Amino acid sequence: MILPPEAHPLVQVLALHFTSPTYQRFSALLVAAVLTAGRRTVAHLLRTLRHLAPGHPTASQRVLSRAPWSGLRVGCARTPFRLDHLVPEGPVRLAGDDTVDGHPGKSVYGRARHRDAARSSRASTARRYGHTWVVLAVLVKFPFATRPWALPVLVDLCRSEEDDRKWKRPHRTPAQRMGRLVGARLMRFPDRTFVFAGDAGYGAHEVARFCPRHRDRLTRVSQLHPDANRFAPPPPYSGTGRPRVKGGRRPNPRPAVVRAVGWSGGGQRRVDPVEGTGHRYQAGQGLVPVRWVLVRDTTGTHRDEDFFTTDPSLTGATVIDHARGRWDIETTVQERRSDLGWETTRGRCEKTGPRAAPCLLGLSSVVAVLFPALPAAKRTGAVAWPGKATVPLSDARCAVRRWLGGEAVLPQAGDPTGLQKLPDPIRELLLATLAPAT
Repeated sequence: MILPPEAHPLVQVLALHFTSPTYQRFSALLVAAVLTAGRRTVAHLLRTLRHLAPGHPTASQRVLSRAPWSGLRVGCARTPFRLDHLVPEGPVRLAGDDTVDGHPGKSVYGRARHRDAARSSRASTARRYGHTWVVLAVLVKFPFATRPWALPVLVDLCRSEEDDRKWKRPHRTPAQRMGRLVGARLMRFPDRTFVFAGDAGYGAHEVARFCPRHRDRLTRVSQLHPDANRFAPPPPYSGTGRPRVKGGRRPNPRPAVVRAVGWSGGGQRRVDPVEGTGHRYQAGQGLVPVRWVLVRDTTGTHRDEDFFTTDPSLTGATVIDHARGRWDIETTVQERRSDLGWETTRGRCEKTGPRAAPCLLGLSSVVAVLFPALPAAKRTGAVAWPGKATVPLSDARCAVRRWLGGEAVLPQAGDPTGLQKLPDPIRELLLATLAPAT
């Protein structure tokens, strides 16, 4: 697959982590995954490429099932490229979440019965057969978008307790796996600072205690349970008895000031925030210095929200701004389900499942890197309507599809000048058919 010059910097980063035959097939499958609409199985991707796919069809299937390459190394190799091009300076904003994708097939590797947080409520719990994925994404603010785009950088499969007991593996919760992913970012980028935002599942004391050890480079912002322990620091040692490990209990805050803050979707909300500092305590794990923020919506349409950060120097408005970035990753995962066929894979081999789903999630990062690199004349295919002033991810994906189809796929299918010889209306109709928005 001969790719256009704009894609060379991206694919050259990947070439170092594959053998030459595997790299040729992987790059071809990558282009096919961007161009294909519907299911993203290997067989369906090969139907898109037809005779442009190198080698026998089974060789392309072995790229995911047997080829010797590491998904962690590929993900770590792409991250420096993204940060250098999209977040060249300043703190790197990270968002984390865990999500369940449904796989009813009995032969799907790693399939288990998991709690689906998106379908559960306080009154009932919904469970689903499939995989639980822990997703770590970097938040990037583009000038043509109203809200940051959450671009997945690392994805890890969370095993069930039954499966870990069966294979005698140590069981790790989603919060523990997220801590390992964030720790990998800290080791790979010793000169960058990070701000991580997560939901209440990543606000446990065990996870928050990880940040003070890296307080110079890592700040955590998360939801806080309304009844969480809040204590003052311990008083000086009096010289008799055991030294105290915590001070007096701090009262729960109450809202007092009305302020307009940014909220999900780029809108504004008027809230009553109140701030406080103190320490979180858990027996046997010590104190963690935190700043908490209680947010109450003045319109009465949203429930109260409690947030905390491990950096006590942050203001309440900054904490709220970092916390609302977590919702962007939920939008990203939902778009991957509806647009990229994330739940359509049926990997039965041990390596196929843990490789296929992270690669599909990474397609949004590929689109986000390629779209700004395109000249303005090639960013075509968007549908305009009154009041539309931004570029959603669907329009960016459509422009990248038109560009790859017109400059990488069709010229290699026959006469390179055949597409240019077509009349403009027919060429436009052909490219629009090859590049749907979904």
